[in-house]
Amino acid sequence: MIRRCVENNLNQLNQEKIENRTTPIKIRHWRDLEIWQLSHQIVLDLYQLLANFPKEEKYSLCDQIKRAAVSVPANIVEGYSRKSTKDFVRFCYISRSSLEEVRYYLILALDLEFIDKDTYLSLEKKLTSISVKLNNFIHSLVS
Repeated sequence: MIRRCVENNLNQLNQEKIENRTTPIKIRHWRDLEIWQLSHQIVLDLYQLLANFPKEEKYSLCDQIKRAAVSVPANIVEGYSRKSTKDFVRFCYISRSSLEEVRYYLILALDLEFIDKDTYLSLEKKLTSISVKLNNFIHSLVS
């Protein structure tokens, strides 16, 4: 009796989810993923910014920022190309970690006065948006 009640409630909840769901956008390629598009754009923004860093930082902080930034969309691509959702989620977690690494390097660049506060805040706002979207995306994959 209890089992039947639980099953009925679950069926009702599932039906409500189906009825309230909006039609998802078809993802045919990793280029269609908004998280890839946004993270790719931040890489382009950072490369432009890093061109103005001191020359002595070319092979240190600049390289670290580039490596971490490129890792964000690259891991999304690699994960998408894997055959299982589990692998995709794992690569999205790596992507998220790289994103956090970029955030730290930008704090360091601000503290070292390689970038001004407005530039930092603008980039941080974009990175926060990507982070939220990436976390929501991961959550949708594991749910």
